[in-house]
Amino acid sequence: MQQNGKIGVTTENIFPIIKKFLYSDQEIFLLELVSNAVDASQKLKTYDSLGEFKGELGNLSVKIKIDKDNGTLTISDNGIGMTNEEIDKYINQIAFSSANEFLDKYKKDANSIIGHFGLGFYSSFMVSKKVEIITKSFKEGAEAVKWSCDGSPEYTIEAAEKAERGTDIILYIDDENKNFLEQGEVDKLLKKYCRFLPVPIVFGKKTEWKDGKSVETEEDNVINDTNPLWTRKPADLKDEDYKKFYQELYPFSDEPMFWIHLNVDYPFKLTGVLYFPQIKSNVDMNRNKIQLYSNQVFVTDSVEGIVPEFLTLMHGVLDSPDIPLNVSRSYLQSDQNVKKISNHITKKVADRLEEIFKNDRSRFEEKWDSLKIFIEYGMLTDDKFYERAQKICLLKNTDAKAFTFEEYKTLISSNQTDKDGNLIYLYASNKDEQYSYINTAKDKGYDVILFDGQLDVHMAGMLEQKFEKSKFVRVDADTIDNLIQKEDSKEVNLTDKQKEELNEAFTSQLPKIEKTEFIVDYKALDEKSQPIQITQNEFMRRMKEMSAMQTGMGFYGEMPNSYNLVLNIEHPLIKKIMGDIDGKDKEAVGLYATESTNIRQLIDLALLSNGMLKGEALNNFVKRNMDNI
Repeated sequence: MQQNGKIGVTTENIFPIIKKFLYSDQEIFLLELVSNAVDASQKLKTYDSLGEFKGELGNLSVKIKIDKDNGTLTISDNGIGMTNEEIDKYINQIAFSSANEFLDKYKKDANSIIGHFGLGFYSSFMVSKKVEIITKSFKEGAEAVKWSCDGSPEYTIEAAEKAERGTDIILYIDDENKNFLEQGEVDKLLKKYCRFLPVPIVFGKKTEWKDGKSVETEEDNVINDTNPLWTRKPADLKDEDYKKFYQELYPFSDEPMFWIHLNVDYPFKLTGVLYFPQIKSNVDMNRNKIQLYSNQVFVTDSVEGIVPEFLTLMHGVLDSPDIPLNVSRSYLQSDQNVKKISNHITKKVADRLEEIFKNDRSRFEEKWDSLKIFIEYGMLTDDKFYERAQKICLLKNTDAKAFTFEEYKTLISSNQTDKDGNLIYLYASNKDEQYSYINTAKDKGYDVILFDGQLDVHMAGMLEQKFEKSKFVRVDADTIDNLIQKEDSKEVNLTDKQKEELNEAFTSQLPKIEKTEFIVDYKALDEKSQPIQITQNEFMRRMKEMSAMQTGMGFYGEMPNSYNLVLNIEHPLIKKIMGDIDGKDKEAVGLYATESTNIRQLIDLALLSNGMLKGEALNNFVKRNMDNI
């Protein structure tokens, strides 16, 4: 006998909300239905283990079938099935609390609807014009039942023919979603969402190449691994197993550097494997590569709020039923379980890095260029991690030698302390472009760190705050004697008129470089020092570099690059130029500078040593030198 009724909502807009507000998440319906089928299978296993199921368990599986002729997609399981009463309870009565309250709470938040109030099944109406359930309970004497609904609150329940226990959900795919009847599309979604479910997921038959074409075999095509690596004991696994699993997750990727196997039962449940991938430069390139699962059911690959921000650069899998789903990031950050899980992951990462450093420092140093982006990012964003990592964080110098913070402090303390007692850490950001500055520093007996990573400028700022009486200064930020001032600078004895003459002579010959300005400066250096040098103020340059990665600093990014053109007034060449232009008016000084090969040559050589002689200016420099030859 057929039974008619209305689904248990007091308003009739539940289906429009499902269709409209979940539009962007349509594909999630397949995960919801397959997950329900897996649950039905797992529950039967539980009843069997408790002795509450007397029949034959058999091979439990979930099967997905496409019927293009009838426009249907069917998800079948041989789990516990449902009785007529259970369909009424779990399918018809969507919300046990007020339906209106549910609608008010969730209609504005698409991501929160699925998974609440039994709505997982109703996600099927996002893609279907009609849905049928044919089910038979595992209970002794149960009869098969068919439930049918066309997307309105009305439904029908009637007796059905079904020999075996379990449930078939038949989706009559609507005209806008015919792509879900394509084998390739369904296969892609199953591999995305269901590849590690604990019950075999069968989608068609395996194929083989025969007589020049692909033909189906009799063997079921199981698309998932029911016993993935993270569910197994670390003692049973070899390095090759971890590497193989990494390649399955991220095909064509470089081999990972290290990994961490997580396995916690108390006070929260957490399993998983996290990998340190090979990362060279781009921080954002490989974000969102950690996949979050709940009891092997895929949840998301956006784990911000669950793991510390710096660890979103890691790859791998986390599996925990204790992480609340479908909630805001702010809620996650305040959830006590999530905090404990986040802290535990951070601790395990720090433990692993310390272990590698202590047991195999040479390997640690060899991997440093890839590792440092994790460590520096963590130190910059997490104070607790900084405390752990400061013992193993390395500073590499321009000779590629690596030192811990303490080791490096010991190395430079005697020679790189200025007259005010500040320890000066000299660094270069480009070994080739700053080659002459590095060499000048080395000639003084100074050591130079290579800070060529994208977070290094931020590290310099942080370490200045953390280290007592210390400054980080790039080698081209000033003349060598002023980088580490051992005594007061020698006084510059020039009149305002002499400064004006020199300024006109040199600025008139500077090439035009886009978004670049030069300020002429005068220093009384040793006469053996270079006659002219180009330096860049440490603070302004650092602000510009940081603005490229940090919001709210756009003002600095828009400013032109400002350089100091430092003239050594004690050098014979500069003294000669000063003598030649002494007493001349502005026009005469400009004419002299135009005709003077010395001024142009000095400027060109300074620009060239700073990597700034490019384009037309470089071409003119080459031509002039060819003419001289």
